[in-house]
Amino acid sequence: MKKYDVVVIGSGAALSIVNNALQHGLSTALIDRGPLGGTCLNVGCIPSKMIIYPADRVVEIKGAARIGITAEISAIDFSGIMDRMRKTVAEGESHIRESIRLSEDLDFYEGQGFFTGDHTLEVNGEKLRGEKIFIATGARPHVPEIPGIEKIECLTNETILLLREQPESIVILGGGYIAAEYAHFFDAMGTRVIMIQKNRRLLPDEEPEVSELLEKRLGRRMKVLTDTEVTSVRKSGGGYEVTSRARSTGKEKKFQASKILAATGRTSNADILKVRASGISTDERNFITVNEYFETSSKGIWAFGDALGRKMFRHAANRQATIVWHNALHDGRGTFDFSVVPHAVFTSPEIASVGITEEEARRKYHPGDLLIGKAVYSDVARGEAMMEDEAFGKAIVTRKDGKILGFHIIGPSASILIQEVVLAMSHGMSIWDLDRGMHIHPALSELVIATFGRLKAP
Repeated sequence: MKKYDVVVIGSGAALSIVNNALQHGLSTALIDRGPLGGTCLNVGCIPSKMIIYPADRVVEIKGAARIGITAEISAIDFSGIMDRMRKTVAEGESHIRESIRLSEDLDFYEGQGFFTGDHTLEVNGEKLRGEKIFIATGARPHVPEIPGIEKIECLTNETILLLREQPESIVILGGGYIAAEYAHFFDAMGTRVIMIQKNRRLLPDEEPEVSELLEKRLGRRMKVLTDTEVTSVRKSGGGYEVTSRARSTGKEKKFQASKILAATGRTSNADILKVRASGISTDERNFITVNEYFETSSKGIWAFGDALGRKMFRHAANRQATIVWHNALHDGRGTFDFSVVPHAVFTSPEIASVGITEEEARRKYHPGDLLIGKAVYSDVARGEAMMEDEAFGKAIVTRKDGKILGFHIIGPSASILIQEVVLAMSHGMSIWDLDRGMHIHPALSELVIATFGRLKAP
């Protein structure tokens, strides 16, 4: 059995730990079953946003008439868009593989690793032991238990990226981030889209007003069913038949589609890794549990990123990797503030959020201690020029000290506009501190100040 100072499981955000370990002259092993680069590069952020960008342009062109421009789309090269995405992903994976090959002091175990005992793992029949072990094994798609689904080829966010021909129609199971983004993409490409969401609203973790506007806007383009469960799926002709039932009325509907996409959440990989063999605890969803310093219940083993099942975003994992390495190397006590992790949903309209919702704030604070602000894009000059009279920003603030508890945006460039609020919250700045910075006029960034300018008691 080979022994190492550091063993890293996962080649996404954890690659920074590999690099740091090598720079410190520590004997290091990397375990990954592939593809190299983790979820973000291969089946998440990068490929999905590469294909969504053309979808954004399609929607923009189709909506140009409202600002006095007549335009039409003569053709969409679906295969070309998908090939370009796959080429970029392949190049990224190849670059990482070459870097690993050139790292003479790194032992790379390519295969499915799993724990066999305390600090001991097995990969491809080889056993190894690590003094310090770092787990960043991500998560995998969850496929719901629906009668008949095991008998069909149900796509996930991973396999859907392998499509070479555009489907004529698609049923999307779910209404979360992945579902909303792919619904936007396929509709823009010209595919007939049907979304079926079990929850009463799309994006249930977002502000209800954000969810309502998203459902309204997507509903203009496709069939959107909420508070509806899928009761069965089966092969039908060259495609599939999906049977759904409205939870409130019990009314059934049947839909025909050439493809089905399951976008109903993520599942932990802790079972595949057999973490309990090393004394690592998991929660009720089987995600790995850690203390505030990211150390698991097995001393000397840390876990972070999607493996924890919290704030499953690459930017969060990247920051956690830095903290974890510091804690492991220096016996540090660095922590991570989950309350200021921002996120974006690249659907149409775009969505971005940081902090808590109004409902969460009402549970934590007395309503009299809160102020709520809301401004539509057309409240500022740039938004008016864009004729964006539905898109908006919403703020939740404490009355006494102007502390920003949450900020939510739905509309163009939401993922960019949210950043100054993220910075302010990360540094404990109040709304008055933020207002000291001049905002360009007329720029869309004025939406943030306009939202704070409309604060009132809930």
